[in-house]
Amino acid sequence: MKSVWDKKCIISPSLICLDMCNLESQIRVLESCGIEMLHVDILDGHFSPSMPLGLDTVRQLRAKTDLQFDCHVMVTEQDYFVDELLDIGVEQIVFHAETQPHIDGMLNRIHAKGVKAGVALRPATPLSTVDYVLEKCDTVLLMLINPGYAFVKGEKQVSYAARKIRDLRRMIDERGLDTKIEVDGRISVQNLIDYGKEDVDIFVTGSTCIDRNDMAGSLQRLKKIQGEYNGI
Repeated sequence: MKSVWDKKCIISPSLICLDMCNLESQIRVLESCGIEMLHVDILDGHFSPSMPLGLDTVRQLRAKTDLQFDCHVMVTEQDYFVDELLDIGVEQIVFHAETQPHIDGMLNRIHAKGVKAGVALRPATPLSTVDYVLEKCDTVLLMLINPGYAFVKGEKQVSYAARKIRDLRRMIDERGLDTKIEVDGRISVQNLIDYGKEDVDIFVTGSTCIDRNDMAGSLQRLKKIQGEYNGI
């Protein structure tokens, strides 16, 4: 059986878009729908002007589920948060290039613990930022909206999202790498249809395509698209 990491169009529901007062029951819904990965956003209220989730919550959830934890560290000072996540036992840590002075070193540090490592880029950060470390990245996460501003009414995916995604896909393919492309920010069902077959590997799904009042139904629709791309 394929590992979730080897599949096409991986669905990674965002933890902070779930019902924060009923997280364990929400996790059970994800599991029952065949979801295999959970996107865990770690924010410090500084790099990104919100802080909905604490590390203790992540630690408790880790003990309650076998979902793969795909962690996105959106903080100004990364060392403490990365060390805590490594101790918790997550499967992937993606950190932001904009606040990491030693990108190569941080990738090495995470890999040394046997954890997948990647770099996240805000919308306007150029792909050249990861040019020399692309071979070391298990994943490059492209933010399609400005991090922390999902609550701003009218905030939409940047107009150059498609061009950036396809430019990165070309960089990866030309070097024959297995680096995955992950996208985050107002991800829609249409995004899965447009990019899920050839361009994007992991989709961080939230309130744009998952209805809290019908989470199972929403997830089944996403799983159907994923199944088509995986020949299921």
